Amino acid sequence: MMAYGNRYSLRSGRRSVAGFAAAGLAVLAASGVALAAEPGGEAAVVQATVDSGDTAWLLISSALVMLMTPALAFFYGGLVRRKNMLSVLMQCLMILCLISLQWVVFGYSLSFGPDKGSLIGGLDWAFLRGVGMGPNTDYAATVPHQVFMMFQMMFAVITPALIIGAFAERMKFSALCVFTLLWTTFVYDPVCHWVWGVGGFMRQWGALDFAGGTVVHINAGMTALAAALVLGRRQGYPDGISPPHNLPFAVLGAGLLWFGWFGFNAGSALGSGGLAGSAFMCTHIAAAAAGVTWALLDWYKHKKPTTLGMITGMVGGLVAITPAAGFVTPMGAICIGIGAGVIPWFSVTYIKAALGYDDTLDAFGVHGVGGIWGAIATGIFATKAVNPAGADGLLYGNPALLWIQVKAVAITIVYSFVVGIVLLKMVDVFMKLRVGEHEERVGLDLTMHREAAYTILD
Repeated sequence: MMAYGNRYSLRSGRRSVAGFAAAGLAVLAASGVALAAEPGGEAAVVQATVDSGDTAWLLISSALVMLMTPALAFFYGGLVRRKNMLSVLMQCLMILCLISLQWVVFGYSLSFGPDKGSLIGGLDWAFLRGVGMGPNTDYAATVPHQVFMMFQMMFAVITPALIIGAFAERMKFSALCVFTLLWTTFVYDPVCHWVWGVGGFMRQWGALDFAGGTVVHINAGMTALAAALVLGRRQGYPDGISPPHNLPFAVLGAGLLWFGWFGFNAGSALGSGGLAGSAFMCTHIAAAAAGVTWALLDWYKHKKPTTLGMITGMVGGLVAITPAAGFVTPMGAICIGIGAGVIPWFSVTYIKAALGYDDTLDAFGVHGVGGIWGAIATGIFATKAVNPAGADGLLYGNPALLWIQVKAVAITIVYSFVVGIVLLKMVDVFMKLRVGEHEERVGLDLTMHREAAYTILD
């Protein structure tokens, strides 16, 4: 029988034994979960014990994913105009604080708590009731439940931060705070439960998402497009917009994102074994392939390879490999990386210009489009030879997986885009989303925060 389609059953086979085939039990045994022989000769989980190696790796991975939000701040901050640098840093760090609290109070429970109708988790774990220092075998049988919760918190934090790239330089800070809390509660938490939560309907379909292609990147990318459309263009766009004010900061941010992404993807194995190593490797080579591909396309079109193009391609490759990292071979990762160089490049270079929307830092073009490609590509390149608890994709004789992936992608696209628009419009009615003409012209650093990123001395 096919294992359930989410990263906890499919990354390392660590969930309750009901419904697992022999391959899943073998993964459990290799993970250090105690097994005992049943009278009929089959193995069953007797108890779950905390493994120090797995726990150490997940703690490190949690820290790496946390680093990605400040890294994103520098990546985005370097790409905006100088007068808006601090506003981007402030927005990212405030999201880090706000969503950490939301996650503890009720977000984690809505995402991973006991299922309510295959659509949302209940409030049984609100304020972390019942989330203790022992393992929870539904999700991670060899690490403390609290550590698993913290790892997931960092995903919940960075996802709304990605959306900033679409509306940078023109949203009020107060509106951002309210919108972020609403969006995480009504978009991120439900989609997270659908794909990864026990009982979620996409999980039951067998949809594969190793580390967040659907939950994180498509989800954020589609709402980013909604935000760009609702807020409208920046003053002077496109001809009156100056280029990125500090590309070295953007390169630094991209490098730190790549570094943190190893925790994002390899940490999603929930253990320090071979699956984590495979995901680590695939993450790296997909980013490399996408970076080279984007640079070559820029070289062909503009006659010069650009630093901005190179780092954008690298991030696009990291986005696309995220749902597939624990399911594909190195060659599959290279193919996904090349696709992540070509498809988002085409979207950013041609589609954005043709349609005229102002996605400031290409949050939709890179994360939305790249996430869609990665999720669909998982249905093509996935193989049980890499992860026995996963599923074979189209190239390995199972076209049904590709159809499951397409359905999951389509539902996420529609839900996150439509609900994103509704939430944006609602916030706009009560407190206005966009800053005034004067504030936008002067810059958000001074008008929103009474600070400047740089002091120029005579």
